[in-house]
Amino acid sequence: MSAIEPIAKDYTYYIAGGRVGVLLLHGLAGTPTEMRYVANGMGRAGCTVLCPQLAGHCGTEADIKATTWKDWYNSAEDALFQLRKECDTVIVGGLSTGAVLALLLAARHRRDVHGMALFAPVFWLNGWLIPWYARLFRAITSTRLANLINFPDLEPHGIKDDRIRDVIRNALFSGDSTGAGLPATPGGAVLEHRRLVTVVKRELANIHQPALIVHPREDDYADLNNAWYLQRHLKGVVDMVVLNDSYHIVTVDRQRQVTVDRTVAFVETVAKQTQALAAKAAAKPLQQTAGTIPSKMRRPPEPAPFKPFLAYSQPLQREAAVGTR
Repeated sequence: MSAIEPIAKDYTYYIAGGRVGVLLLHGLAGTPTEMRYVANGMGRAGCTVLCPQLAGHCGTEADIKATTWKDWYNSAEDALFQLRKECDTVIVGGLSTGAVLALLLAARHRRDVHGMALFAPVFWLNGWLIPWYARLFRAITSTRLANLINFPDLEPHGIKDDRIRDVIRNALFSGDSTGAGLPATPGGAVLEHRRLVTVVKRELANIHQPALIVHPREDDYADLNNAWYLQRHLKGVVDMVVLNDSYHIVTVDRQRQVTVDRTVAFVETVAKQTQALAAKAAAKPLQQTAGTIPSKMRRPPEPAPFKPFLAYSQPLQREAAVGTR
């Protein structure tokens, strides 16, 4: 891991709740604030919610330039371990790059991650707002060269609703990156995102947990084909929700409540399935013990009557087999 200086203040957002935990990861050059609305909705549903501040975020441009995708992943992984100590069931989710990090957590921690809530996942920057010349950036593989380029946060800033967009715009250019993040993403961070995606694509075959994907049809940063790619390559059940009145930041934009409602329903379903499997696994040894009679307590078999010239066999004891899925 690269050596990085800690940000002066940690803006991690936490809600104490029950034994079902939801880990929500913000996007690249974003902040935990963009996950707050969904987090509050999950909190009202009784979940324990953790929205960690990823390494290098909520600070300056230099702070994020000093990090790599591995630093962001380590932040997410530490948060997962923390949440797992408090919860029996954990769903990991994220927005944009946060969704990609959630996928990697699911691939590498299959026993600790029971489901994924993926909001506008970005594998490729190919939305309608992305200029054609951004494709030339794909030829750049050097971090030093990539950091000579910035990707400004352009209108409409991933927000379709005019009123919400005004709030986001004011926060972006206020000079305080803790609210809406940086007004421009360094090219080095975009290159690190590409490297992260390369790793995650190799891991998709290891992801069997159920997934919820919420993606806007009019995504200005990531075309809907990002979501369809995941739907085809994930190995578990995928619940796909396509929003018709939202841009990229689905956790904040007009249909944020739809995002919350579908996420709550998904988390409840995963929690019930996980609890049912746990109860079945706990009952299995009890059933086996109850169905087995110690040898010292068994009656000796009755002698079979003599039947001349007739074929006969000893009665066979059949034990019920208890199967697990």
